[in-house]
Amino acid sequence: MQKREHTHASLFGLSSSTVMSTSPPSENLACAFDVDVKQVVDIRSNDSSDLNASQIAISSISKDDPLVTRRELWSYYLYSNGGNGVGLGYTQTLFQGLATTAGYDPVAGPGSSCLADTASGQCVVPWGSGIKSVSSVVLTANGISFAIMTAILTTIGSAADYGTFGRWLLFAITVVCWAAQYACMALTTPNRWVLAMILYIIGFVSYSVTLVFYAALFPRLARNTPRARQLREKYENGEIPPEVYEQEESLEKNRITDIFTVHSNVGFVTTLLLNLALLLPMANNPKVDNYVLVVVNTYWVVLGIWWFIFQEPRPGPKLPKGEHYLTIGWKQIWAALKTYKHLPYTFVYLFSYFLLADGLNTTGTLVAICQNDKFSFSFLQNTYLGLSQAITSIISTLAFWYIQRYWKISTKKMFVVTNVVTILIPLWGMIGIWTEKLGFHNVWEFWAYNVLFGLFQAPYYAYSLAMMAELSPPGFDNMFFGLFGLSNRASSMVGPNVIQVIIDKTGSNWQGFPFLFAMCTAASMVIWFGVDVTKGRRDAVKWAAEQRRHIQ
Repeated sequence: MQKREHTHASLFGLSSSTVMSTSPPSENLACAFDVDVKQVVDIRSNDSSDLNASQIAISSISKDDPLVTRRELWSYYLYSNGGNGVGLGYTQTLFQGLATTAGYDPVAGPGSSCLADTASGQCVVPWGSGIKSVSSVVLTANGISFAIMTAILTTIGSAADYGTFGRWLLFAITVVCWAAQYACMALTTPNRWVLAMILYIIGFVSYSVTLVFYAALFPRLARNTPRARQLREKYENGEIPPEVYEQEESLEKNRITDIFTVHSNVGFVTTLLLNLALLLPMANNPKVDNYVLVVVNTYWVVLGIWWFIFQEPRPGPKLPKGEHYLTIGWKQIWAALKTYKHLPYTFVYLFSYFLLADGLNTTGTLVAICQNDKFSFSFLQNTYLGLSQAITSIISTLAFWYIQRYWKISTKKMFVVTNVVTILIPLWGMIGIWTEKLGFHNVWEFWAYNVLFGLFQAPYYAYSLAMMAELSPPGFDNMFFGLFGLSNRASSMVGPNVIQVIIDKTGSNWQGFPFLFAMCTAASMVIWFGVDVTKGRRDAVKWAAEQRRHIQ
């Protein structure tokens, strides 16, 4: 099964030697977040030249925000439980399967079948005035999807921080995703593969965008949990030092990301077990795959709707006079980019994660293509593989959280451990270029891949979100998680387009793995050695407070 996003399923730093500029990057940008951020510092030195190095900046919890209730937090987890990504993986399998059935073997010529015992292994479909391989078509669909995501996240991402727009935006995009998956009931014949591609793009875009705006909610939730309030009170009363407050607040963010990652995988297991109740007794029914998608989608609707009912009102500021929801996003992003020198660690992380996510997302798509070819687009086999991935994901996420909490390990160190496996996946695929004995040519390798993916990549998604939360200025959550979403999902405008050109020229899926290995390795090295989360976290709070001071 195609790897899924763990919503699961992530500051801008000012270096210690840099003095914050007093020139306002944007008056509107500052106005937008006046209600949410203030600066608290613990000064250990009277030497003003060393001020930034000796300060601890602590983000405040808005006194106006409602306390997070148990019911609200559970509804947040249940949304992740329902939106576990199973439907997206099945949609790609259905789309690729219909295209393969509709295509022909270019070696045997038009009229031949790609599924014949004597087929060469290549498969093409009509594309414009020529032909295109099915694998390349799937990658092209992903590239189109990522381009659309880029437009959405940059245009309306920041607007979600105003009023109740973000709340209704998440609801609307979720409904679009639900509608696209229900529409897959119409995909019953090979000649509808183009419609399958369109529905896949709509589903892919809407699902990925829901992940971004859903993830952007958790930093604010984490700042308003009963434990976060207690920690804040202890800090203000002098019962704990600022360093302990920072560490404990970080662990609170990790706790929430780990729990909703576990919920995502619990939902993944539950959904797959429900699917087996259809796939096994109805194996010979030609529409069983469509019925499975209905079950998967209905599960998400039943569990996901509660978040929109029980979410406490935490509206942002009103949209500035003269501004529009379709233009404010670009203005704020431009204003933030102009301050990149004040937030180096966050922008280094965003840029590096852009490449890392591109490499990993495209690797997952490429492995899924190889997997679908190996298992003849079987929903049943993909369900078994998905179960192995989901069960190991639950175990590993809980284990990683226990280890982190027990030894008080930083988010970055946990993230680095998961990065190592990220690099090894495309490296293993490279072996398949020179031999068919290894490198995603055998059934056992796809089982191993799904188990390994579950053990390390589920925590990878959880810690990537936590890293972003650590490095995001408080009160700017949707804006910076929109940029993060752009780095995460929309980054893959590059990978799929490069890989599909390689596949078209070489006729081999495996020739794409070297490019992906280089991309993942380079990005990981930059994050390991170029991102200081501690400084970035403190500087993000200072940066947010600086915007507030511009209008005081």
